[in-house]
Amino acid sequence: MKAHSTNLRVFDTIIRTFVDSKLTPLLVMATLLLGLFAIWATPREEEPQIIVPMMDVFVDMPGASIREVEQRITIPMEKKLMEIPGVEYVYSTSMPGRSLAIVRFYVGEDEEDSLVKLYNKLYSNFDLIPQGATQPLIKPRSIDDVPILTLTLWSRQLGHAELRRLVAALDEQIKDIRDVSETTIIGGHRRQLKIVLDPVKLAAYHMDPVRLLAIVGQANRELPAGSFARNDAEFLVNVGQYFASTEDVQDVVVGVHEGRPVYLQDVARIEDGPEEPVNYVFFSPGPAGSAKGIRANSGGQFPAVTLTVAKRKGTNAVEIAERVLDKVQALQGTLIPAEVHVTVTRHYGETAQEKSNELLEHLLIAVVSVTLLIALFLGWRAAAVVLIAVPVTLAFTLLVYYLYGYTLNRVTLFALIFSIGILVDDPIVDVENIVRHFRLPRNQGRSLVDITVEAVTEVQSPLILATLTVIFAILPMAFVRGLMGPYMRPIPIGASTAMLFSMAVAFVITPWAAAKLLQREREQGPLIHHDQESWTTRVYRRMMTPLIHKPHIRWLFLVGVVLLLLGAVSLVVLKAVRVKMLPFDNKSEFQIIIDMPEGTTLERTAQVSAEIGAYLATVPEVTDYERYVGIAAPYNFNGLVRHYFLRAGPNVADIQVNLLPKHLREAQSHEIAKRVRPMVQEIAQRYGARVKVAEVPPGPPVLQTLVAEIYGPSYDQQIDLATHIRTLFETTPGVVDVDWYVEAPQPKYQFVIDRAKAGLSGVTDAHIVETMTVALQGRQVGLLHVPTAKEDIPVVLKLPRAKRSSIEDLLALRVLSPEGQLIPLAELIHVQTTQEAPYVYRKNLKRVVYVTGDVAGEEESPVYAILKLNKQLDRITLPDGSPLPRYATQQPFLTETLSMKWDGEWQITYEVFRDLGLAFAAVLVLIYILVVAWFQSFKTPLVILAPVPLSLIGILPAHGLAGAFFTATSMIGFIAGAGIVVRNSIILIDFVELRRREGMPLAEAVIDAGAIRFRPMLLTASAVVVGSAVILFDPIFQGLAISLMAGEVAATLLTRMAVPVLYYLSERGRDIQR
Repeated sequence: MKAHSTNLRVFDTIIRTFVDSKLTPLLVMATLLLGLFAIWATPREEEPQIIVPMMDVFVDMPGASIREVEQRITIPMEKKLMEIPGVEYVYSTSMPGRSLAIVRFYVGEDEEDSLVKLYNKLYSNFDLIPQGATQPLIKPRSIDDVPILTLTLWSRQLGHAELRRLVAALDEQIKDIRDVSETTIIGGHRRQLKIVLDPVKLAAYHMDPVRLLAIVGQANRELPAGSFARNDAEFLVNVGQYFASTEDVQDVVVGVHEGRPVYLQDVARIEDGPEEPVNYVFFSPGPAGSAKGIRANSGGQFPAVTLTVAKRKGTNAVEIAERVLDKVQALQGTLIPAEVHVTVTRHYGETAQEKSNELLEHLLIAVVSVTLLIALFLGWRAAAVVLIAVPVTLAFTLLVYYLYGYTLNRVTLFALIFSIGILVDDPIVDVENIVRHFRLPRNQGRSLVDITVEAVTEVQSPLILATLTVIFAILPMAFVRGLMGPYMRPIPIGASTAMLFSMAVAFVITPWAAAKLLQREREQGPLIHHDQESWTTRVYRRMMTPLIHKPHIRWLFLVGVVLLLLGAVSLVVLKAVRVKMLPFDNKSEFQIIIDMPEGTTLERTAQVSAEIGAYLATVPEVTDYERYVGIAAPYNFNGLVRHYFLRAGPNVADIQVNLLPKHLREAQSHEIAKRVRPMVQEIAQRYGARVKVAEVPPGPPVLQTLVAEIYGPSYDQQIDLATHIRTLFETTPGVVDVDWYVEAPQPKYQFVIDRAKAGLSGVTDAHIVETMTVALQGRQVGLLHVPTAKEDIPVVLKLPRAKRSSIEDLLALRVLSPEGQLIPLAELIHVQTTQEAPYVYRKNLKRVVYVTGDVAGEEESPVYAILKLNKQLDRITLPDGSPLPRYATQQPFLTETLSMKWDGEWQITYEVFRDLGLAFAAVLVLIYILVVAWFQSFKTPLVILAPVPLSLIGILPAHGLAGAFFTATSMIGFIAGAGIVVRNSIILIDFVELRRREGMPLAEAVIDAGAIRFRPMLLTASAVVVGSAVILFDPIFQGLAISLMAGEVAATLLTRMAVPVLYYLSERGRDIQR
């Protein structure tokens, strides 16, 4: 070998400086304390922060049709938004009188800069806003908007209105807690002062609703008129008075009849009470409610109001949630009466704390397990050295997490657990060589410091090479793009940082610890005689000798290895091992999303949700569930991306289902969701409802697991194709929760004004429109000014429900002409019956129709559902006879013909495995260059890299035996394991070439290398297996553990045989200079 002979004097100086320095123990103590400080000070969350700047832009155009909104507002706005640098997607929805554009920037773009760019673009094009449209309303959305805590207050005695007022007072108390961000009250009926008009009395007093609206609105005024000075004093003057009570409103004079004043109470009924219900929230205990302290006899449904609490960015979810709950506890019995129950229906602070503590415990177990492993091989003193080196490395890494702005979450902590098996390699190399040198007879009587420095210096070059190899294998994964990038980035960043610190510790801390702890080893003499071989070594020699010396056996072995590899890969093709982006998580909640047909009443929707709730009350793992009818449930990250928080209306409902903590139940949340889905769907079908069971996703959320995007030249053609594809979804086994973004037709009455008659009568169109608006939805004329009220009390003018529930009642209303005549609307209006058009959805400037679905059953991966559906889609032909164009990853360039694109989880799966594949290719290239530079050979690196795919012989069958998906985390484990496999190969070949330089023949050298260098390889592989075992049962990172454990076992066993054989084949006929 053309070895590097450069003397690394810098490292030699570092080793000699710290091996006997008084500063070294202080450095150890300081590092450990800093690590503990980082654990205490770093904010804790359950999931990592994913920075995806996202803003909603609302523009209203009252009265405009959907088509007009699309042409006048949506399309011009989309074009301008797509001009903004950094924008990845613009999703838009055109609906009657409103346009909504969702602008999503690339992952990692600065949120504030993105918001400024959006504002600049919109307001610099203000001149393009058409007449009749409002200014854009911009709403930034962030993961920090997701509530970390939700409190549901419910009662048997109090109703929706009383609970609303109580929660409004509680909300005021919660908002003054430090680091609390947004709080939201969901449900309840707010206080409202209603002016309920009597059409008969209005006609008797010769008045109409519009005139009354103006008079009452003008009466509710109070303004500072100015001041005047007199007798050297200035006096302020206010004029008017606001409505402060029901009496103030009743006594408003609205006209004069027969010389007497007409008061508002003469023509209307004044009611101070709850608003008309537009939503309901109900709380219901479940069979497992006692786990939350809910009494077993609390069955039924109870009026409820939910208060959600979000935190400020970068703060500790655990601490904030505890502060809020402490204050709520303190207010019970005073602000919160005894008859009101407070149930915590979401506590992400608690789950973050539990997950962090669990993973820190696993981290400790992994460290102790690896230490015991080292003790088994090298003795307890050597293990103690490792027990010092590994925690110091982890402490350094935790401090970097804190300084870098990471939070302690499941991914950052898994990165540390995952890296233990890798970073322990450096102290193992050090300690093993130090122990060997201490036990050599020639070193008896020498200075401990000299022996330690000599031993560490001897391995410093391969140690640096091994560390760089592993870092080169892991670090490229940090460049995965898309939503999964920031989700998994802590793994390569944390592991690479740990490896760098591990190398530093190997030169600074490990020699010092070894010199102190191993000093008594000298007294015991050379305990290990390296010329004595174990039985495993003798067996190895017997196996390797024919492989090297007999060509037919050698080639039979290599062919066998290739066949094993092909057999392992075939498990994926045969679906014995299934591929998925991430496996299902085990959370303690899921939601049921209910969409009734458009036009369904609130009460009918409540009935459907109640029947589904009655079934949920029989599911043994359910602690409680909350029904949100007509309003959205508190949203999570999944709901943030899907914009569930915008769900509102009489035809929608959400059910939040809370389960027992995972340690108190046997079934995982996904199994429970699968179990309840058939019955929920059966109930929904009876009412014509569309229902989806929405689980908390294990990674970045998407619109839905399966998404088919339909593009085409006309909306009608898109709807026809979408109808066909929706049918295919519904008839494909394993595809569930099928839905589409096409609203059901809703009857609509178009009141057409006869302008000729209205003009002759002197009644304007605006007067008629205003009259109908007051009649149907009411008009707010101001506020009731009560200083002690916690929420606004609107004063609303409207007709009684009985007088606005039929066409005849509405047409019987009368309007007052300028001449003082009361004219029935029936004389000025004729009615047309139509249907409301469905909303128009667009994505990146193209009109689209979405068909969505989820997967359940045996093959719970969108990949296999798409493969099944593609076979059926192949039979679809366009009107001209051509096949339907399908796109897997990109939108169609043109929409002149019908086409379809797959999206949803498939898009992220493709992006993740594409980027991981590129990262793996980069890993191979980087390692190849590194090894070429080290060995000064182009062939040797190929031999070293050859065993990398052999780890699949262990990885894929292990996934099949465990019944686990091969996921993105499995791929990460495979790539990370490549670095360790390469390191083992380097150890072998380095020793082979060392022996050859000493004059040993090639055949004997390759056999001897595998026999003698087995222990460090076995130690490294065993450390990886032991360190990874603690995450084997985590639902998300199980694939990573399987890949590391099974991959290392397979690669280690095969590397001992395959690498020497391949090296022998490549080096025959070439001698190495001594």
